Amino acid sequence: MEYGYGQIRVLHVLGGLNVGGAECRIIDLYRNMDRDKIQFDFLVHYPPDKTGKKSPTSDELMAVREPDYFDDSVKKLGARIFCLPKFVGTNLMDYKAAIRQFFKEHQGEWKVVQGHMTSTAAIYLPIAKKAGVPICIAHARSAGVDNGVKGLATKIFRSPLQREGITDYNFACSREAGISVFGQNLMNAGSVRIIPNAIDLKRFSYNEEIRNKIREELGVSNALVIGHVGSFRYAKNHEFLLNVFAQVCRLLDNDDLNQYSMLHGMRVRLLMLGKGPLMDDMKKLATKLHIYDRCIFAGNKSNACEYYQAMDYFCFPSRYEGLPGSVIEAQAAGLQCLVSDSVTPEVDVTELVSMRSINSEPRDWARKILDDLLFHEDYHMDPLMEEIKLNQTFTAIAGERRESVFENEDTPDIDILDRGTGFEALNIPDEETKNNYIRQIKNLSDAKDMHRSIEYSIGDRQQSSAYIQGKLRAAGFDVKAQAKLLAFFYERGHF
Repeated sequence: MEYGYGQIRVLHVLGGLNVGGAECRIIDLYRNMDRDKIQFDFLVHYPPDKTGKKSPTSDELMAVREPDYFDDSVKKLGARIFCLPKFVGTNLMDYKAAIRQFFKEHQGEWKVVQGHMTSTAAIYLPIAKKAGVPICIAHARSAGVDNGVKGLATKIFRSPLQREGITDYNFACSREAGISVFGQNLMNAGSVRIIPNAIDLKRFSYNEEIRNKIREELGVSNALVIGHVGSFRYAKNHEFLLNVFAQVCRLLDNDDLNQYSMLHGMRVRLLMLGKGPLMDDMKKLATKLHIYDRCIFAGNKSNACEYYQAMDYFCFPSRYEGLPGSVIEAQAAGLQCLVSDSVTPEVDVTELVSMRSINSEPRDWARKILDDLLFHEDYHMDPLMEEIKLNQTFTAIAGERRESVFENEDTPDIDILDRGTGFEALNIPDEETKNNYIRQIKNLSDAKDMHRSIEYSIGDRQQSSAYIQGKLRAAGFDVKAQAKLLAFFYERGHF
């Protein structure tokens, strides 16, 4: 169906406008949208108790609702915010009544209703459609549900979305999210369109000046910083994250075999951005694990993109995700990432990502992190240059270190040690072997120089930035390109 041009309004349905994956992605999209043509509004949820009514109007709820994190931001961009009573399962009839009243009062205002809260999308989208909204979309943002009764209820209430005809379009941030919400049959039928969780890539480009500023503010200028970004809730698996970090600390504190000698003497910190219902529990766990003084619970940050610069590594052991934007953001900032293999594989875009099972021991994750920090697997850099870079990096953080275990007059003469063993003959190549070796080294050196000019070095975030961001852009994670695609869709009603 074709529609005339002019400003089109799209209503996004969410639980709230606090800092979360879906919310951040929609706000990024909104900021990059041509708002002369497309405007967003937001329909959020709030407990009705303070109104004294079971099925209050949007105006009545907004009068008692406490503002969320992004309220001011979206209003400045031109959005309106409306409210429905929070659905708790037992108030189904009151919830439906409030939705019917809402769309009756605002009939004809929106061309598109896009429901990101899929737990009740099978309730509000059919009502919106019946009220005359031309295009109703369910947008799957998660590939799992919480444990217990809440998760079971979510599955039951959104199960109608697995049938054709409930919506006009089904969007999902990943294939796994699409299957989780809409089912295998709709996915196989091509009835679900994958819309990746795109970000503003340039905002996350590595910046040394910003890195130094944030690290100084946090008091971690000469520390190794392992980072995580995510709300404190069941899916994010913070308890596993804290146990991994505790093992990192123990491995460094009790490294009798000097496996990580280059990290000895360095302060190590765990930087966590986000808030949520489990935050206090995680603080207690950090105390129990004797790592609280090494943890930074930073809360929500409007400049979260700058905090990625301050990190040296990113750890993300979620139980499930739709497509976590934070892992894309971490890659855009040039961070090596260790990610749970329960997370959708679409996040594995660049060479910076490693995936590991959360069924593994936290100590295994800790060893992987330390090995990554020490042994950047950059196949385009010769070992000597890599060792020099490592020494320079860690010297800058923690001061001068011994460059070699043999740095005095006791340095052994390997040729003398070889005498009489038979190895001295093996170590003296003939002329042809020597010439072949020289040619191979030269060819390898030329190849490395070529690769350096067009690819990247894991250990050099500044040099790698263009290459990494190019790969993310090619995979569809650039919000500017996505804004153009969705503007076309909102205007014309089809892709």
